[in-house]
Amino acid sequence: MEKRKIEIMDTTLRDGEQTSGVSFSAAEKLTIAQLLLEELNIDRIEIASARVSEGEFQAVKGITSWAEERGYINRIEVLSFVDGGVSIEWMKKAGAKVQNLLTKGSMNHLTHQLKKTPEQHFSEIAQIIALAKENNIETNVYLEDWSNGMRNSPEYVFQFLDFLSTQPVKRILLPDTLGVLIPSLTFEFLSKIRAKYPQIHFDFHAHNDYDLSVANVMEAIKAGINGLHVTVNGMGERAGNAPLESTVAVINDYLPEVSINIKETSLYTVSKLVETFTGYRIPANKPIVGDNVFTQTAGIHADGDNKNNLYFNDLLPERFGRKRKYALGKTSGKANIEKNLQELGLKLNPEDLKLVTQRIIELGDKKETVTKEDLPYIISDVLDSHTYQDKITIESYILIHSKGTRPSTTLSLNLDGEIIEEHAQGDGQFDAFMNALSKIYKSKKLTLPKLIDYAVRIPPGSSSDALCETIITWVNNGKEFKTRGLDSDQTVAAIIATQKMLNVITQ
Repeated sequence: MEKRKIEIMDTTLRDGEQTSGVSFSAAEKLTIAQLLLEELNIDRIEIASARVSEGEFQAVKGITSWAEERGYINRIEVLSFVDGGVSIEWMKKAGAKVQNLLTKGSMNHLTHQLKKTPEQHFSEIAQIIALAKENNIETNVYLEDWSNGMRNSPEYVFQFLDFLSTQPVKRILLPDTLGVLIPSLTFEFLSKIRAKYPQIHFDFHAHNDYDLSVANVMEAIKAGINGLHVTVNGMGERAGNAPLESTVAVINDYLPEVSINIKETSLYTVSKLVETFTGYRIPANKPIVGDNVFTQTAGIHADGDNKNNLYFNDLLPERFGRKRKYALGKTSGKANIEKNLQELGLKLNPEDLKLVTQRIIELGDKKETVTKEDLPYIISDVLDSHTYQDKITIESYILIHSKGTRPSTTLSLNLDGEIIEEHAQGDGQFDAFMNALSKIYKSKKLTLPKLIDYAVRIPPGSSSDALCETIITWVNNGKEFKTRGLDSDQTVAAIIATQKMLNVITQ
């Protein structure tokens, strides 16, 4: 059986731009339009509202000029108004060829906002449609507040649709303007409309106020809808619109009777670009495009994936141009760590793997984020720590650094079972720490090695701020050696490296 084709119309550049605080520049709009049409293969895009501003006019003109050259002009749409032809004139100058005419889809809006009768409204709409046709502009019609119209004034909605069925209109656009629909109502309302007007092309435009936009989209398709409106990352007014990414995934996986043209592998790239342009961060747990959605955290999941991919589902990350990750933290097991080591080309024996696992769990308990790139540093730190016994331990320290005073440290050291405290100031926190340590060693007539180099680094390529490695080079009795410390705080890492030094020289 031939699949039913569903058109996808993306309105990120128009409705998505109504997200609070979001405004695209003309160059950003053009870039996004190009990606939507050429990378994602979106069927149509709604790029602006007519008459908004000079900047909007220039943005539309830039997109239509590019689209005309590429043969995409009939896939570019602009929201227009019942305004006696002002929007049509604006579109002509901007080079747009398809209008999405905003009209009233409920008696409540018609009566209280326009204060007109249905007949008056329909007459004005007919004039705009005729004018558009004279100017070679194609017309789609939005029934604003249609969902409330179906709930509260269905007679008006069907009267309106009867009128539109006599007009040269290509598509009728049915928006759940205030996001009031639940799946059962979506199916009920659209089924009634499709049954009465089987020859008309209808689009469904979902909003996400109850977090039901994707569920409503599924019911709209089951009811026989011809097209869907979406936005990248679900952007839009209030709680936003139906998200493009989730809509595409659920159609491909759960609605085999229909087909769409969208290229899944480009979804993540476009999503991240829109995030960059808007500054509107994608939640880490957002399906398909969130940072964490293809990350296994629990060790049992990684173990299951090693044993026949037991925790995989149909949402394989490669479909969307992404990769599966295995998080490192307090719930990590050996399997998580082994997965990350495999990617780095590293292998540990069981005893060392156990020690590294314990270190990662300790970091997780401190609410630190650990990345794959941190692993070599952790391995180095853990294995280095077990080349000697800790006979000398730093019991506690207080580091003070405030404007207008010299940094100071109060140090408590366990030296051969004796707890010794000392206080000192210095040019920095670590310098103050070393001065306090020197006082303790001088009081015991002991000599500390000379510090000749001090280096701090973070794991290459790591986006985590969890760890830094401090490497200190010492000279003791003419012999050079290095100790390393690993912590999220640079000074603490240096103190850890120093404690290692104290134990190295006592071996």
